[in-house]
Amino acid sequence: MTAPEVSVVIPAFNEAAYLPRYLPTVTAALRHWEHLSGAVGEIVVVDNASTDQTAAVACSLGARVVSEPVRSIGRVRNTGARTALGRYLFFTDADVALPLEAIAACVTAMAHGPCVGGAIPPLYTPARFAAQLLCALWDAYRTRTGGAQGVAQFCTRAAFQEVGGYRPDLFMSEDVEFFARLTAHGQRTAQPVRILDELRVRPSTRRYDQWPAWRMWWWQNPVTARLALSSPRFWRHWYQSTVR
Repeated sequence: MTAPEVSVVIPAFNEAAYLPRYLPTVTAALRHWEHLSGAVGEIVVVDNASTDQTAAVACSLGARVVSEPVRSIGRVRNTGARTALGRYLFFTDADVALPLEAIAACVTAMAHGPCVGGAIPPLYTPARFAAQLLCALWDAYRTRTGGAQGVAQFCTRAAFQEVGGYRPDLFMSEDVEFFARLTAHGQRTAQPVRILDELRVRPSTRRYDQWPAWRMWWWQNPVTARLALSSPRFWRHWYQSTVR
């Protein structure tokens, strides 16, 4: 059997209802790259102690499922990367729709860059005006700081190992912190990260649509996202009462 060149890593906690809607877009993007390259890839779903049928649904949709019982998003991403077989890693979430060209564009950037990795920016389309303003704030913040969310980050396996992966002790903003280290590594090695601004991934807007405006603005702003990042108690709502 041919070894995968690309591994897509997807953390998942109680995502049985969302996987059938979003995982097919990941599969389509992977198949598109396979058709163009003649190589093969894999999708690794990391079941993070789900209490629903997440693992069974992921398997039925063609993903390889591994388990990580500890509720820590950084640890979950690292578990997926550790079991992945590809030399290129693409991290996304279970409720994110990828454009067809996503995987191909990321691999091209890394293979012909030179580039240690990068990200595809998200396009959120919440229904409420308060949520639209918050998303606009985040877009401006990311543009100014050069950061990137974990909804679509990619890197070479070598770079991932060199920077030490995601920090498992962070319960929030582990993706931003990882990308900062990846960016620094790319600068040191003359292989800068790339933000693929010509593309957009489309995450679900479930939190924006279901949370009250005050809760959105308190928990999902650039200031709060830096507070008590190692405290499971402070961020317990993100893990224990996540909107599904």
